Amino acid sequence: MSWHRNLFAVTAASFIGFTGFTLVMPFLPLYFQQLGVSDVGEVALWSGLSLGVTPAVTALMAPLWGRLADRVGRKIMVERSLVSFVLVMAALAFVTEPWQVFALRAFQGLFAGYGALTLTMAADSAPPDRMAYAIGVVQTAQRLGPALGPVIGGTVAQLVGLRRAFLVTSAFYVFAAVLVFVMYREPGVGKVSPAGRDRRVTFRNVLAFENFILLMAVVFGLQFVDRSFGPVLPLYIAEIGTPLDAVPLVSGILFSIMAGAAAGGNQFCGWLLRRHSLRAVIAGAAAIGSLGTSVYVLAGNIGLLVLGTTVFGVAIGVATTAAYTAAGAVVPASARGAGFGLLTTASLTGLALSPIASGLLGTVSIRAVFLLDAVGLLVLATMVRRLMVSTPGATTTAPAEEI
Repeated sequence: MSWHRNLFAVTAASFIGFTGFTLVMPFLPLYFQQLGVSDVGEVALWSGLSLGVTPAVTALMAPLWGRLADRVGRKIMVERSLVSFVLVMAALAFVTEPWQVFALRAFQGLFAGYGALTLTMAADSAPPDRMAYAIGVVQTAQRLGPALGPVIGGTVAQLVGLRRAFLVTSAFYVFAAVLVFVMYREPGVGKVSPAGRDRRVTFRNVLAFENFILLMAVVFGLQFVDRSFGPVLPLYIAEIGTPLDAVPLVSGILFSIMAGAAAGGNQFCGWLLRRHSLRAVIAGAAAIGSLGTSVYVLAGNIGLLVLGTTVFGVAIGVATTAAYTAAGAVVPASARGAGFGLLTTASLTGLALSPIASGLLGTVSIRAVFLLDAVGLLVLATMVRRLMVSTPGATTTAPAEEI
């Protein structure tokens, strides 16, 4: 079996799935208006609830689905999740009331979580010395998909309308599910002994693995900082003197630079891990990310923001891939689904809390948001440097096979 074939399958499915999701979700407020919600406040409320409920439910369910995947196989769990997206996205094209959108989004959260499982599948398929590369490739796809999705989605909505855009999104998920079904070959299927199959893996087991709780804190912190820019960056661009009519364009460019730089960091991580320990890479990347956000605190022009954004994006990409690689190195393959599910819960919790915190802090001072980011990343770097048990880089790290 070629692990490259498996990696292509999960990478392509991740890219298609994440792109498909962002085809329509950014335009949800417009859809609520089409459903008859005219009050701006009500549109904002329904949009916020509907956008927030899926990651909230997914954060609760991801470890459970991951644990079940450890027992029955990752492939069938990813297929289950993708098929649920096919059905929910198609159903959203036929709703007539706002509460139906919310209900379907809540239902979607129950069966979501394929993102964490595709990372697990990449880690399972790759040789130990190529784990960082495999994880980085899938994470790159998961970053670039949302960057391209709104652009494609805006074009699709213009051509076929918002309702039919949901059907187009459903077709994206059909393609992703077929791709996984046809191309992915589950490694190690049928090789687990009956005794090993009967051994129960609890979440307490996973949390007890070396460095794992620290890595959950790292993933939470990285996501918290990464998502803090959304609510305040356009306001900050205007604050430093950018003409108001240019603010949307400049904001979009900076967000695109951040996504592209982070994707580059995902790829660069594997090269770094062949030369340095996981602890050094995570701590160093967090510290460099702190420097990038410090540029924001001091910036007075767009040129400095571009510099800070690039440095920050690369650092976040490196640190995120290294953190998941470190988890894959200490969690045995038989428990990796549960482990990556817990990391996803930490990530989604950061995603949910960050916009709220940065929005509230931004009412006092926008620069204070970036200062908090810089201090937070520096704290993370210090924690990793002092608390993480040092392990070799990815070239010499092989995951254990027993708990």
